[in-house]
Amino acid sequence: MNTQNGASPQTIFVLNSGSSSLKFGLFTHSVDDEALLLEGSAQGIGRGDGSLRIASPDGRVLIQQAHVLESQTDALRKLCAILPQQHHAQPAAVGHRVVHGGPHLRTHQRLTPEVRRHLQDAVHFAPLHIPPALALIDEAQKIFGGAQHFACFDTAFHGTLPPRAAQFALPRRYADAGVIRYGFHGLSYESLVAQLGAKLPSRAVFAHLGNGSSVCALRDGQSVDTSMGLTPTGGVLMGTRCGDLDPGVLLYLMRVDKLDADALETLLNRHSGLAGYADGESDMQALEQRAAAGDANASLALDAFATAVRKTIGGYAALLGGIDLLVFTGGIGEHSAEIRKRVCEGLGFLGLNEGDAAGKVRALHTEEEKQIARHCRALLRAGGA
Repeated sequence: MNTQNGASPQTIFVLNSGSSSLKFGLFTHSVDDEALLLEGSAQGIGRGDGSLRIASPDGRVLIQQAHVLESQTDALRKLCAILPQQHHAQPAAVGHRVVHGGPHLRTHQRLTPEVRRHLQDAVHFAPLHIPPALALIDEAQKIFGGAQHFACFDTAFHGTLPPRAAQFALPRRYADAGVIRYGFHGLSYESLVAQLGAKLPSRAVFAHLGNGSSVCALRDGQSVDTSMGLTPTGGVLMGTRCGDLDPGVLLYLMRVDKLDADALETLLNRHSGLAGYADGESDMQALEQRAAAGDANASLALDAFATAVRKTIGGYAALLGGIDLLVFTGGIGEHSAEIRKRVCEGLGFLGLNEGDAAGKVRALHTEEEKQIARHCRALLRAGGA
């Protein structure tokens, strides 16, 4: 796509990369918020069953193609090759979701050479996430050379964490070096705050449940605690990530199994969580079907997952002095009534019941792409600072 000419100040292109997918949204400003022009995704990246989909705001599929997608950058190139068929103006800005910015990048900002250097220096904080994000940024800057590019960080929302939540019980020199609780899924949580607006009560808990899962305690719309920590591996167990572990387990694996840092990273991020319980299966729908058919390992995975989320919610109820609203979001949180039911079992004493008439438990669709577009619009107006 030639992006040097015809840029529209009204159009923002958003890229939201996942482990095996790339979602996008094209937005224009309407009245007092961002209006969606197109949305879509590249699925099955790195597998033989890849596909590209582009849809209108009402969900009508405009383009559906099968592609072998080798990487995020390959998916972006193929996506941008077919986007011109929709005859939309070239974007004035491109917004990038970045999971982790390290200790020096805690606010949404324009992508400059200095920002990119900080991201490169922060690779060791998120070695699974930052390298592909950098590759995608570099490719997008080539394709959309006439646009301003902005990085929106999942960690930014959690900048309000108090020291007792942000700092680990380690010597202070580690906190000074950036070894702290950053928290993640911040763009998802921001989008829920924006959706709820004045209806958001003082004491709320948000649970973003998907292949990656976290829980966040909010007071007056600000994050005061969250389950993920230094990296997206911590907190509740997830699809293939272990969540919180006794540190002694890691020492055992190092001493007995002789695992080095790379092997530990692969084990904890790729082969643990639901997959660890259920012989490699991490898909929630498949696990629910197996559990319904009497599979004991699948049942254990569901029980362990729901219990971990419930325990975290219960802890946040104690922190907040009660919960006025519990919101489920993410692929599992939004679509799995079974998991919502299992999580809420035992929380009735807090007035939290799945399907309650009082509306204290809700399932909402996260709008990460729209939230990124909002930040990009504000940064454009502020001169990209």
